[in-house]
Amino acid sequence: MTTSPIIDLFEQERSRLFALAYAVLGSRAEAADTVQDAWLRWDCARRESADLREPGAWLTTVITRLALDRLRSARARRESYPGVWLPEPVVDAPSAEEQALQRANLTIAFVFLLERLGPEERAAFVLREVFDESYREIAAALEKSEAACRQLVTRARERVREDRVRKPVDRVEFDRVLNRYLAALAAGDAHELVELIAPGAVLYGDGGGKRLAVVNPLQGPDRIIRFMLGLRRKYPGQFSVVPASVNGFPGFRIMVGDEMIGIAYYEVADGRIQNIYNVLNPDKLAREPVIVRSIR
Repeated sequence: MTTSPIIDLFEQERSRLFALAYAVLGSRAEAADTVQDAWLRWDCARRESADLREPGAWLTTVITRLALDRLRSARARRESYPGVWLPEPVVDAPSAEEQALQRANLTIAFVFLLERLGPEERAAFVLREVFDESYREIAAALEKSEAACRQLVTRARERVREDRVRKPVDRVEFDRVLNRYLAALAAGDAHELVELIAPGAVLYGDGGGKRLAVVNPLQGPDRIIRFMLGLRRKYPGQFSVVPASVNGFPGFRIMVGDEMIGIAYYEVADGRIQNIYNVLNPDKLAREPVIVRSIR
């Protein structure tokens, strides 16, 4: 292979590799760094005339191992994280990355579920259930037997209840529910909000100890509504939202004036909000000028 086809081939795989690394890591920044590390190894391998007859499989193995190494080192930091650790949102990504995240259905809700898994369980589950890799390829990536990989995936399935969060996002339903929710919130209409928030809903906040957020998840519509209406009374007219693509799915930027202070993702199903994920840690937020849609 000449240099140009090698580079072109990697570029064709880049978005898939990013989505795979992101699914394992839950971090946009670390996923991007992992893809860059994979490129360096790819470039070195082709210079050394390594066997690249199955480049897709080769890159899958490399990106999985690199992401696993990063995840293992990150686990200790996440265990001591102040409050809930939520995935770093990918906001208004380039179209190829956005499409890769959509194809893999890597919503904030689903990637958050993957945090329940140990590193090898997570990698095996992602490779099999999200990217449909064979057990032979998974075994090669994890340097384990196929039987051991099957056990990892089976255990992961038992720990991750994914039926609702893996359903395709219904954009019509999402828009209808969220428009009603935002209108009810702006009006302070608690009765309407009760109708829109599912009985088992949970509000998660991630401020990273750097921005005010709920430290413990708020469970149930009563607690969520009291909290949201309390913010509205305490800070009248200060908050607004802007529609955004979050991991390729509909979400919102949370604004104070012209400053983005957070990203909100709402899990909507069966005509109600099932869970709310507010990422407020400034280290996880991209910053760019936006047009504000007021909910005052």
